[in-house]
Amino acid sequence: MGNALGTAAVMGAGAWGTAVAKVLADAGNDVRLWSRRSQVADEVNTARTNTGYLPGVVLPAAIRATVDPAEALDGVTTVVLGVPSQTLRRNLEDWRISIADGATLVSLAKGIELGTLMRMSQVIIAVTGASHSQVAVVSGPNLAAEIAAEQPAATVVACSDSGRAVALQRALSTGYLRPYTNSDVAGTEIGGACKNVIALACGMAAGVGLGENTAAAIITRGLAEIMRLGIALGAKTATLAGLAGVGDLVATCTSPHSRNRAFGFRLGRGESLDAARRAVEGHVAEGVSSCTSILALAASYDVEMPLTEAVHRVCHQGLSVDQAVALLLGRSTKPE
Repeated sequence: MGNALGTAAVMGAGAWGTAVAKVLADAGNDVRLWSRRSQVADEVNTARTNTGYLPGVVLPAAIRATVDPAEALDGVTTVVLGVPSQTLRRNLEDWRISIADGATLVSLAKGIELGTLMRMSQVIIAVTGASHSQVAVVSGPNLAAEIAAEQPAATVVACSDSGRAVALQRALSTGYLRPYTNSDVAGTEIGGACKNVIALACGMAAGVGLGENTAAAIITRGLAEIMRLGIALGAKTATLAGLAGVGDLVATCTSPHSRNRAFGFRLGRGESLDAARRAVEGHVAEGVSSCTSILALAASYDVEMPLTEAVHRVCHQGLSVDQAVALLLGRSTKPE
């Protein structure tokens, strides 16, 4: 495989950050993996594993972990940002002095920032002062455990600069992962952020004992509302009909590995938000915070998102899942 990067930094050693570090190493790049916790970094360096996030996966020797962000970022021209969406800003504020001028900044987080209603690429530009052309997004139907197990998958590398997109595409190309380039950053990010909320809805429906017809309806009507928001924000319909839209939506809504679906399932079974949070053991279900910011973003563009609204009311306003289902089915009827 053509090695395009030399050394890349992956900032964040959770499940997806670690899986992407493995992909980069398997594609022939040296990788510095920054971890917030020293025990994770030590385990990666000594045992070549990260059992808290990717049990059973052996990590390549080309990955070196560190708890020092400056060490991870030193002289690196590709910086992969693998921290949760709501922590990206404060982490970047600490890291920006160590990021090389002109580096490609790659967002892995799927969310919309609370308060500002910014997409992750917008947060990166605002905090670092990077140009649009420096910022790329990797998004698609990419469950970390499956990619770490080298099961065949595809992903989207979106960047307005085609040269950077192609360099990243090469750096992520392995025998098991096939990246496609795209110039539609906004569409790629909207697909990634919104699908987590729809997956929560799918999990809730399964948790109360509803079956495949319900899941299919939620996924299909979920896509309709994602497309309404995406088009209002200038996204291309083809992006949302592709891997970063439909592809990611289907994987996240149907997989038992999906954190958001699993979290919704617990809520559907009647667990409290706090109990569900404790059960997922540090894995972040992005949709729980994103549903609030996505709903506010949709309202600012006058876009109706009834499923997202229902999830928000269950997560944050005490609505029961049964009530949410009744509300969705009781809406005034309309053509598809």
